[in-house]
Parts: sequence; C-alpha cells; structure tokens
Amino acid sequence: MLALRGLWRWRHNPLCRPTDLAEAWVALVALLLIAVAAPVTGCLVGAAAQDSLQRSVREQQHTRRLVTATVVRDLGEAPLETDPDTTSAHVARSRVVAGWTAPDGTRLHGPVLADLKSPRPGDHFGLWTDPHGRITTRPLDSPTATTHAVLAGIGAALVTAALVEGGRRLTVWHMVRGRYARWDQAWDRAGPDWGKAGTGS
Repeated sequence: MLALRGLWRWRHNPLCRPTDLAEAWVALVALLLIAVAAPVTGCLVGAAAQDSLQRSVREQQHTRRLVTATVVRDLGEAPLETDPDTTSAHVARSRVVAGWTAPDGTRLHGPVLADLKSPRPGDHFGLWTDPHGRITTRPLDSPTATTHAVLAGIGAALVTAALVEGGRRLTVWHMVRGRYARWDQAWDRAGPDWGKAGTGS
C-alpha cells in the first residue's frame, strides 16, 4: 500500500518508468481482488457448504436411530479411536460384544464400542444404527455442520487470496525479468564502444 501511495505521488516524475506504473497497477488490481473477490468466494463456498451439510443433517437425523444395546461380554479396552463429532474426546470407550434390536425388530449382535468404563454383562448403552440395524456414527448436528461450513468459507477465502497474491508475484517476476533482459540488450549494444574516445560523437 505504501508503494502504491509513493508511486501515485511521483507518477509524473520523469524517473518513473512505465514498468513502475504497470507494477503499481498490478498491485492495485491484486489488492482489490483480495479485498472483494476473496470474501465473496468465501461467502459463496460457505453458503454452498452450509446448504449441503444441513441437508446431510436432516437426512442423518431422519435415518439414524439411537437404540439400546445390552453388553454380552467385555472384549477389553478400546484402542484410541474416537468419533470426531462427539462432544468429548475423553469419554471412556470399551470393546464389547453386544446385542440390540434393529428398527424392523430383528435381533442383532456383534462387537461394538461402548461408552462404558467397566462394562459388565447386562449393562445397557446407546448405539446409533441405520434403518437396517447396522452400526453407524451419531448423526451430524446443526451447530457442527455450521462450524464446518464457516471453516470451508474461510479456507476458500484464504485460498483465493493466496492465488491472487501468487498471480501478482508471478506477473511482477515476469515484468522484472523482461526489464533485465532489455537492460542486457542495451548494455550489449553499448558494450563494444564503452569507454572509447569519441563514443557517441
């Protein structure tokens, strides 16, 4: 920004080269794109993600059921594996063989993770299942979906800003290379006669 202000003040200075003004315009366009395009992109991506995630929330809450499972036997302590959508990552989880009833009335059993510290046969715990009684994760809730959508929007805005800044740097790099190439050509033309008496006469 300081560079833009400085170039604006001395834009009519005879020492100001066309490439200096071109670089200033590139910087100005990049600044406007970062200030406008990045937030707009972030809002659009966030809104699209919010719409998609909220549809998933409604679908999961409609199709997933919390059933009561009964411990048959303990299989020991569970590995360090937690559901990323749970409210607490410090809930004790144990591997057990349990039995439960599917929504259609079918009795099922198998190894599952139970939110029990010291499970004993006959203990009850909640278990999320799909319409066929298969074990699944708990449904996504609306606040979590909104958080994911906001993070997606912020990420999209940051990526857009980074791409614009990368494009600006690449453009300036090409302009500087072109300037150096023109300087080299000018030195090559002046080089053979440089320092000789009568040069330029």
